[in-house]
Amino acid sequence: MAIAMDVMLSGKAVSSSKVNGELSHAPPSGPGALLDGRLERSSSVAANSSEEGSAGSKQYWQELLNPPEPEMFGQRARSASDAAVLRRKGHLKEQDKFIEFLLHMHQTHTSLEVMQKVERWVVEHRKDPRQSRLRRMVPTVGSFFTPIRLVEAFQEYDEFFALSRRQYVPPNFAEIRHILNIAQVHASAETLRLITFDADGTLYADGAHMEHDNEMIRHIIGLMRSNVHVAIVTAAGYPGSPERFEQRVEGLLAAFRQLNLPQSITDRFHIMGGECNYLLRVAYPSRRLEFVPDEEWKSPYMMSWQEGDIRRLLDEAEASLLEGAKRLRLPVEVVKKERAVGVVPTEATIYEVLEELAITVQMQLSSRVPFCAFNGGNDVFVDVGNKSLGLEALMNYLGYNPSEVLHVGDRFTASGNDVATRDCCSILWVANPEETDFFIKLLLGDLRKLKAQPYIE
Repeated sequence: MAIAMDVMLSGKAVSSSKVNGELSHAPPSGPGALLDGRLERSSSVAANSSEEGSAGSKQYWQELLNPPEPEMFGQRARSASDAAVLRRKGHLKEQDKFIEFLLHMHQTHTSLEVMQKVERWVVEHRKDPRQSRLRRMVPTVGSFFTPIRLVEAFQEYDEFFALSRRQYVPPNFAEIRHILNIAQVHASAETLRLITFDADGTLYADGAHMEHDNEMIRHIIGLMRSNVHVAIVTAAGYPGSPERFEQRVEGLLAAFRQLNLPQSITDRFHIMGGECNYLLRVAYPSRRLEFVPDEEWKSPYMMSWQEGDIRRLLDEAEASLLEGAKRLRLPVEVVKKERAVGVVPTEATIYEVLEELAITVQMQLSSRVPFCAFNGGNDVFVDVGNKSLGLEALMNYLGYNPSEVLHVGDRFTASGNDVATRDCCSILWVANPEETDFFIKLLLGDLRKLKAQPYIE
């Protein structure tokens, strides 16, 4: 259950666009020169924050609090939980037994005491996951694929958020999540070979795409240049249409071409689509996307799925979605794909209704083929397979083990499609693309520091 800086331009880390509900394809606007400049600039705010004094440290942590739409909050002080408010997902998006356990401990412990104890329990849990004290107290706790130094992460976070100096206001869910993320970033930096990202809500806004000015472009290229494979693992699936996937990451592919990245670098980028159903790579020298043949990367288990069973699953999923929507009096439009089926509300609704619908399908649907029923925030879909299967297949294809892999996503609740990845690698739980930007800057700073350290026999 593991969880993973340059000052943001114009106060926003990422940008995206959508026109009339459809993906907007921004024309090239000379990204080569812009990217060259951005990639040359150091983004090691984390490494230098101690040298920049109090003002620099505050500016550093303020980046984590910058919401996508600051005008919504005016000039009031930011909260670490503002991101959940912005996305209208409230406490339903903040569901995690392990984090809730840490919050509950604060009723009888200080924040430092909580982190000291839990760090010790994690060490014990890694040695004997089935019989550990942590397992007894949090039965649903998963695996920790790397050590996590929670005390150090707490002290780093406490400098600005003053958890140890607050007498009446305990930490909230988002603050504990941030501390876990910081600890995981520092731990993963030491062994990282593959980092994967959810797309919507993690790399860019829901339903949008990666434009030429998206700050994550230079971070992704920086990771690839640091000998780290990067993959986007998304529910979006377009069988036989690599150009549809290209639209989602056009800004990134344009940067590959403008910077004339060699094949040794572009070979480190993949997209896993449809949760686990389509794998794409960068063709050379065109630097366009192409599908990887199924037999090259799919596991024997995935190759054994029968089309008849898949059709039966999707038919039953559609019936369950429509039955649930009828019970909730929610008018919807059905969307059918080769390996997925979903419903999109045709009238305004609330997040809790979509949550109810997704969990209803999870509880009622059974199939010989694995599936993922999830609340996408604006719709509810049932996909064949899940991200855990896709990520495990990608790890085997590239030859990496769980301790070398990190997944970044925003949907780790019971109805989210990122939660399955907890079974196969470490994770970073982010609330929005701005948080992704923040933590990846922190990761890049760690990678640079590790590279600069001389090897001692």
